[in-house]
Amino acid sequence: MKSESTAIDMPESSSAAKGKAPLMAVSRAAKGGYRRGIAIFDFVLRLGAIVTSLAAAAAMGTSDETLPFFTQFFQFQASYDDLPTFQFFVIAMAIVAGYLVLSLPFSIVAIVRPHAAGPRLLLLILDTVALTLNTAAGAAAAAIVYLAHNGNSNTNWLAICNQYGDFCQKVSGAVVASMITVAIFVFLIVLSALALRRH
Repeated sequence: MKSESTAIDMPESSSAAKGKAPLMAVSRAAKGGYRRGIAIFDFVLRLGAIVTSLAAAAAMGTSDETLPFFTQFFQFQASYDDLPTFQFFVIAMAIVAGYLVLSLPFSIVAIVRPHAAGPRLLLLILDTVALTLNTAAGAAAAAIVYLAHNGNSNTNWLAICNQYGDFCQKVSGAVVASMITVAIFVFLIVLSALALRRH
């Protein structure tokens, strides 16, 4: 009786083990595909953020307009380097763009090895730092652009965009591009958090 019960128990346990093994393999493969999809989307978003951050830095760095007057000795000129806030904006957006270029290899590693948590955690931390710098530069520049468009009657600051239309158009476009970069960074951080949560 003992030998029969042992013989009956052994096949049941081996068949149960055989039934569970393929399910675990399928589940692991599904998770790997999910993480790889997140990593590919992360890489594409980084390419888009590089374009928008470089566009913001270039638009602000080339913003320059001189008002035409009758003599060459009496001219009014507006340039980004007249305002320290705009200078900070150009430097900050250039740093953000440089970081995004340097982060591409780590994003590729996350595609090749979707189960590796180290590169994803590093990107999450550095993306948060870059987001902070990007937001600070964009918000500071947006405040100056608002004053350029509307002025401030309480402090007798005049709106200059009626005279310097091209200058204001460029700096406004640069601020918009920086805010698009901020939105992309938020998506990147959420994607990294989702990928780490699945580990």
